[in-house]
Amino acid sequence: MTDHPPPDITDLLRDARFLQDISADDLDKLAAIARIEQVDAATVLFQEGSRCERLYLVASGLIGLDMCMPRRGCVRILTVGEGEFLGWSALLGNAAMTARATVLESGTLVAFSADALRELCDCDHDVGYAIMRQISQALSQRLLATRLQMLDVFGQTSSAPTAHHSQAATTS
Repeated sequence: MTDHPPPDITDLLRDARFLQDISADDLDKLAAIARIEQVDAATVLFQEGSRCERLYLVASGLIGLDMCMPRRGCVRILTVGEGEFLGWSALLGNAAMTARATVLESGTLVAFSADALRELCDCDHDVGYAIMRQISQALSQRLLATRLQMLDVFGQTSSAPTAHHSQAATTS
């Protein structure tokens, strides 16, 4: 059995889709506040409602995000994989987690302390803007995925009226 050298944080960050538009200097700043965590399947990273301590970048493995509801149980709302992030509430200060995160497939995470990441974003507005821009794009994609999932869960029960332009408005 051969030992593999530990992955380099900067290399993991450089390879991440989430950070594709971040400069090399900014990647170095992020690497300085990050640490690598090896995670095993079935590990719960955080619970819904808990304080957000870290933002995670998935270098390898799969993480399931679940929401638990009374009388319905826990429902998988998203699976996060390589190059994606989770724990975005870390950037909001004392915000509570909105889901439970469970490792589905063992892997490697890059973890950022919530406090250190917020401090970096506050002190270096270029880094802060780049991070917020990437998180905004990712959240937009997740919102769309959630909307599509809701359509699948509830199905179409009736046709929604479509918007029609008034003939008077278009012919004047």
